[in-house]
Amino acid sequence: MSERSLPMPPAVQTRLWQEAGDMPAYVILDGAQNPSLLGALHADHAPPWRCLFTGQLEPDMATVAPYLVELEHSSAFTRRLLAEGWGQNWGVFLTSQLALPALWRHVRQQVHVYGPNMESLFFRFYDPRVMRNYLPKCPPEQLPVFFGPVDFYIAEGEEPARAHAWSLADGRLVAHSVG
Repeated sequence: MSERSLPMPPAVQTRLWQEAGDMPAYVILDGAQNPSLLGALHADHAPPWRCLFTGQLEPDMATVAPYLVELEHSSAFTRRLLAEGWGQNWGVFLTSQLALPALWRHVRQQVHVYGPNMESLFFRFYDPRVMRNYLPKCPPEQLPVFFGPVDFYIAEGEEPARAHAWSLADGRLVAHSVG
């Protein structure tokens, strides 16, 4: 683990599990920011997950790909992620009433966007630095499409003791600082 590894602040953990309620919480983890991620996902007792890139990936691409991971409150993977994975821009947390396969169909659609000349681009919204800049500037008509079945997003703040949380209410972005 990196020297920058920190635990998710208790107030942020509490908020994440409150938002999840009886449903699992999820995280989209960025393999490019966490070289040990793929090994952890293939380890014994790993949580359910799906890669957001489709098709058969070359090993170097699989290592840096984003992964949607279902978090079970008491699993070893979740405990380790929450204890050691904060402050490194590893990914963003989210909640949804959907099960993993249906949620995966939605979030993977957000990975590919088109630029001004209709060129296909990767949108790294799962990087907390990108999420913190994108959501406050997202055009209001795009927010319902971006959120879709996602009830709540949370990402580490610029200062690791705090987090940013977002939801929609009546089609409008609701932003909170947690921590």
